Amino acid sequence: MSMTITRRLALAAGIAGALFAAPAMAQTQMTVLHALPLNSHYGAGAQALKDTLERLTNNRFRVNIQRNDNEREGVESVQIGTAECVITSTGPVGNFVPAVRNVDVPFLFRDYAHARGVLDSDIGQGLLNQFNARGLVGVMWLENGFRHLTNSRREVNTPADLRGLKVRTMENQVHMRAFNTLGAQPTPMAFSELVPALQQGTVDGQENPIPVIVANNLNQVQRYLTLTAHVYSPAVLICNPGFMGRLNAADRTAFMEAARASQAANRARVTSDENTGVDELRRRGMTVTTTVDTAAFQTALAPAFAVYERELDGALLRRIRDWRAQ
Repeated sequence: MSMTITRRLALAAGIAGALFAAPAMAQTQMTVLHALPLNSHYGAGAQALKDTLERLTNNRFRVNIQRNDNEREGVESVQIGTAECVITSTGPVGNFVPAVRNVDVPFLFRDYAHARGVLDSDIGQGLLNQFNARGLVGVMWLENGFRHLTNSRREVNTPADLRGLKVRTMENQVHMRAFNTLGAQPTPMAFSELVPALQQGTVDGQENPIPVIVANNLNQVQRYLTLTAHVYSPAVLICNPGFMGRLNAADRTAFMEAARASQAANRARVTSDENTGVDELRRRGMTVTTTVDTAAFQTALAPAFAVYERELDGALLRRIRDWRAQ
């Protein structure tokens, strides 16, 4: 064998060895937490995030979706880095980012177009920017929906009908003040504790958007539904700052596109559930009160509104109320 052929074979072997020794493109495993069943508006948002990010990165990112009914624990997991991201209602988020409490004020948003428009505007981005100082990254606004009241004791038609009802609320001081003002007995607890508390009579009722009531079959433990629409409940995609900081420019672009897909899927599912959910709950046997004297509830809440203006950001609340699409 000539020296030239020997050198060629050696070179080819070296190249082959280098190719086999080269590591495959590193794969990034990430976890997204949320509190609801897979077949829900949160599930739709999480699945869209997973599908879009994995497709855009040719599966270099693999997204694991996990359910955790305790939203506060979900935010804490992201803060300390045991999970990369969480989709959560804003209910517990005000305990981490106080400015978020402003969007939990009752009767702040007129309708879905108003709420989505505000949160997608510079107002919403300004709130997301405040997550950074709390060891979190607010990535994208999603939604839970307008909250309504259910209970197992009686029909609720007026604020007076709430007096004495033990109502489970989120661990949220803004919501608790509102129910106290209306004469109810707010009982804060994690969502994971809700159904047992309703079954055992620890609480008489609860308040949640139609999509949550439908997805969790709360009709099995509640008889009466009143369409109070007393507060719009945003949701938010929150991620760990270390995880976000490690994304290169291309991966960050892909991640933000996946977050937008998550928002679109989440809101589309809320809209669908809102359009069909009340009839479905009637079919399941709930008594539904559709005509609500909203003005009476707003009047009854006047003392709470005065406190919100003083203790929260009154100027921001006015900006939100006055917002109109351009």
